[in-house]
Amino acid sequence: MNNFDFQNPTRLIFGKGTIAKLGTEIPSDKRIMVCFGGGSAKKNGVYEQVKNALSNHFNIEFWGIEPNPDYDTVMKAVTLARDNKINYLVAVGGGSVIDGTKFIAHAIPYTGEDAWELAIHPEKITKTTPLATVLTLPATGSEMNYRGVLSRRRTQEKVSFITPKSSPQFSILDPEVTYTLPKKQLSNGIVDAFMHIMEQYMTTTGNGILMDRWAEGVLLSLIEIGPKVLENQKDYDTMANFMLCASMALNDFVSMGVPQDWATHRIGYELTVLYGLDHAETLAVVYPSLLRVLKKQKTEKLAQYAERVWNITTGSKEEKADKAIEKTEEFFRQMGLRTRMSEYGIPAEAVDIIYNRLKAHNIAYGENKNVTAEVAREIYTGCL
Repeated sequence: MNNFDFQNPTRLIFGKGTIAKLGTEIPSDKRIMVCFGGGSAKKNGVYEQVKNALSNHFNIEFWGIEPNPDYDTVMKAVTLARDNKINYLVAVGGGSVIDGTKFIAHAIPYTGEDAWELAIHPEKITKTTPLATVLTLPATGSEMNYRGVLSRRRTQEKVSFITPKSSPQFSILDPEVTYTLPKKQLSNGIVDAFMHIMEQYMTTTGNGILMDRWAEGVLLSLIEIGPKVLENQKDYDTMANFMLCASMALNDFVSMGVPQDWATHRIGYELTVLYGLDHAETLAVVYPSLLRVLKKQKTEKLAQYAERVWNITTGSKEEKADKAIEKTEEFFRQMGLRTRMSEYGIPAEAVDIIYNRLKAHNIAYGENKNVTAEVAREIYTGCL
């Protein structure tokens, strides 16, 4: 097991009616900016609950943080916040709104010329604005971690920024707000959470017995509840378990002392930047091919995964690995996602376009840092 330093300071406030607690958790003298996405909060009743909860606070609103939040959009929010002397932020939405608001929090006190520097060099984040979240879409785990993702569409960039200063002070999770989510967002959320676990789990065996069992427990839970979420999203216990799985999948509880991969996320960003795929869609396309290309180095863990998660108990380790990859791809399809670029109308020449972009950045991803641009090209060829 590797050395590690673990802390998760975010407080979870979970359950029915908990949005009403928002106002009592934030000091009354704070000047608040509430950040939203495209308007769904007004359709599902969350907006009114948030407004009522903050009725005794000074607060303004910023709308329009898009999926895969864009730098130019969030910088408009930064200007609004500075003009109104905002000293507390509330993100109301899913992972994109929360990620965008995290960056806004860091950019408000930043005095440099180009705040994009904070995204590509998060070590420069020395000050931030306090942040709370009201989660409306389970998927990314951003409500309980110190990670964020930001795009800069005009330069075709998408980056992760990771800093302890991104941790929300508290997050409110009311499963009832998920009842009106579109099926596509639910499908994406299930696969996103599943893949967050896989990126931390699918490396090598023998590193962390407890972490493996914890990860496998979340995977088994998602496999069990995934179909139920899509069949009846108004079952409170189903949606509560889904919401909690998504938070637990990426709050560092399963990563203590173990190596991590994340190559699928990193090279999958290209499909979002160049072809507009949702984040979870990129994961479902890239991951089965990545497992096939890297099967030799991951055979031991794939066989363990096959046995413990998919109950595949016959055959050699290699055969178990193959069956586990097949079951994983089948699960993505069961959740309603496609697993080939051609199914999204992405042409074969995309492989070389992506290769050239990754080559220019001299990438080296994965637990062994051996997913180079050349390996990525092989993975993408298997995605066609």
